[in-house]
Amino acid sequence: MSSAPLNDLSRLCIHTITTKPWSIEEAAENYSAEGVRGITVWRDALSGRDIRKTGDMLRQNGLSVVSLCRGGFFPSKEPLKRDMAIDDNRRAIDEAFKLGANLIVLVCGADPSQPLEDSRTQIYEGISEILADAESAGVKLAIEPLHPMYADTRSAINTIAQANDLAEKINSPFVGVAVDVYHLWWDPQLENEIKRCGEHQHLMAFHICDWKSPTVDLLNDRGLMGEGCIPIRKIRSWVEASGFNGFIEVEIFSNIYWKQEQSEFLKKIIAAYRIHA
Repeated sequence: MSSAPLNDLSRLCIHTITTKPWSIEEAAENYSAEGVRGITVWRDALSGRDIRKTGDMLRQNGLSVVSLCRGGFFPSKEPLKRDMAIDDNRRAIDEAFKLGANLIVLVCGADPSQPLEDSRTQIYEGISEILADAESAGVKLAIEPLHPMYADTRSAINTIAQANDLAEKINSPFVGVAVDVYHLWWDPQLENEIKRCGEHQHLMAFHICDWKSPTVDLLNDRGLMGEGCIPIRKIRSWVEASGFNGFIEVEIFSNIYWKQEQSEFLKKIIAAYRIHA
């Protein structure tokens, strides 16, 4: 995908979770009508649907299927749960293949009943276990480091340096990193580690929203671009300087915005993207 002016919509992707009240069919129709060209599909949006037909529907609406969200959650102190996680990730790879998505975002998981080091070892082992399946399906795996506030249960990978270390250790063109500004904006090593992603050519996704101050819910109070303190355009400039020219993905979890009229929210997303992303 070639670069485009900052306010051009050709690189705008929206996650289905962002407009959670809409079905995937409603999201596709409304995104397309407003000029959005990319969609990242959360797995819950596929429930009860023929996945191949759903992928066709999205493309018929002029949308590129950017990625499937999410795989991961590998760690557990219990071997049976680790095995179940591997099975679920293999299902996710199959879903991505049927949908026509060539990327799965990995929220890697953690188990608070064991040391973080153990969880990180299990994440490495889990990704290694499913790698052949991903390669066979032509589906890449993007490790998404999460903010340290989620280190208890959501992810033991909390900095982009840790994600880079893991991707380099696995050393496969099918494993890379997803940069989400919500999780990484605070990191003083962010610019250098994004450069490192570029050097190894494994920056696979770029997610945006904003960090509201004060934030009232650490999971579901993300802001529209421009509502908070994240220097989104600066981080985007680092990402693009590293060689990334893919979609700019809006991923907003918000109890406030989910209660609003979603058509109006979509217009706000587009306006914020044009001005602040």
